[in-house]
Amino acid sequence: MSRDSHDLLRSSERNAPVNIIVVVTDTLRRDYLPCYGNSEVITPNLDRFAESALIFEDCYAASFPTVPARADLMTGRYTFAYLPWGPLPQDETTLADLLSAAGYRTAMIADTPFLARRGYGQDRGFQDFVYVRGQLHGTERAYRQVQRAVSEIEGYCAPKTFKEAADWLERHHDNPFFLYIDTWDPHEPWDPPAWYVKPHLPDYAGEVIAPTYYDYAADGVSERDLEIARACYMGEIAMVDHWFGYLVERVRTLNLLDDTAILFVSDHGFYFGEHGLFGKRRFRWPDGSGFDEGFAKGMTVHQRQVHRSPLHNELTQVPLLMKLPGEDGRRVPGLLSLPDLMPTLLDMLGLEAPARAQAKSALPLLNGEPIHDLVVTSAPFEEVGELSKTVDGQNRVVVEVSPTSITDGEWDLLYAVEGQRVELYHAREDRAHRHDLSASRPEVVADLHARYARWLRSIDAPERFLAQRLSL
Repeated sequence: MSRDSHDLLRSSERNAPVNIIVVVTDTLRRDYLPCYGNSEVITPNLDRFAESALIFEDCYAASFPTVPARADLMTGRYTFAYLPWGPLPQDETTLADLLSAAGYRTAMIADTPFLARRGYGQDRGFQDFVYVRGQLHGTERAYRQVQRAVSEIEGYCAPKTFKEAADWLERHHDNPFFLYIDTWDPHEPWDPPAWYVKPHLPDYAGEVIAPTYYDYAADGVSERDLEIARACYMGEIAMVDHWFGYLVERVRTLNLLDDTAILFVSDHGFYFGEHGLFGKRRFRWPDGSGFDEGFAKGMTVHQRQVHRSPLHNELTQVPLLMKLPGEDGRRVPGLLSLPDLMPTLLDMLGLEAPARAQAKSALPLLNGEPIHDLVVTSAPFEEVGELSKTVDGQNRVVVEVSPTSITDGEWDLLYAVEGQRVELYHAREDRAHRHDLSASRPEVVADLHARYARWLRSIDAPERFLAQRLSL
């Protein structure tokens, strides 16, 4: 179906502005959804949704992890090049700013802890903001908490968040709206109700496994530990699926499906033993102690150091499903990344993206027209010796700069700064990144790096970060 993108989402029954619902999950791996080929995870509601949705096959995170990714989503900019983990600068224009100004009723309903942190600015531009309290940070204390023995709605944040969103729809569906739902699940710690876990692990006894954020074997994590962690993670995904289905059913009963675009996306993935890692970023105590060993020695979290954290596909590839009025469900190939969602949504509504936006509308992909020849995923740019702030709000010394992941759809290049290790993988034939071809294909490494350097210049990366990334 080929139509002008500005008319794409006009109602089939009347020429009225459409509504937008965006659901953002945290740490949901692309390859843990059946619509992307996983046969283990139980997600009947997302499966049903995917049947009539656009399934984007090549969507990547840009800024990594949680807070930087959301800055990208709201601004349409590649914020990793200039913005560390922390508040949005006051001069940033958000998607909610623009839609509120265009006459939409806008609401953010979230349980992700950092969206409510004072000064972070993630709720900027929203007329309504509902924060569901109670999500646990991925800290040692959280993992030592006994699994919650309460009802699902009372004791778990994702159910409460989706229920709040459905209730908001009941009150505000008569006028055009933009509803942004952000749940931290299936982020660690993984402690869903046991009935979501047992289909994957019948002998599950309520254990909560803590990731070590380093070499899991050296840290004493057993294969059984990983099995339990994966089962609990799949259980969290099943819980999110159940309550996502609850929300979509409310949209249907309110007769909104024909006028509402619904997007389901995540910010990044997680390692469950792949590449020898159990976590996202790599942290270590100065003396090399393991996760629990360091605490036992009396060291505190701020003493941990940031080491090289490779961004393989398990982290960088993200699910993106869009159910659009008037569009049949199908798979959509072509490179895009999370900052593209902001100009895409504006394009759907016939609104101009701000001049500062760096990303592109993804709507041309629906007609087979590529929008990028290269996409980039990176943690916020840092230098060795700097302090890096992450999920628990603690500063850590950067020991090794984490590599950026650069892909053109055929090749994946992991590159950090001049003089550090480079890795090259064939994107289609080696999605698991098992065979590093950097030594045998130096011409590909050089080409991808040169294109990356030009791209950094095109987004006006700060000179202090640009200079150290212009050479191999």
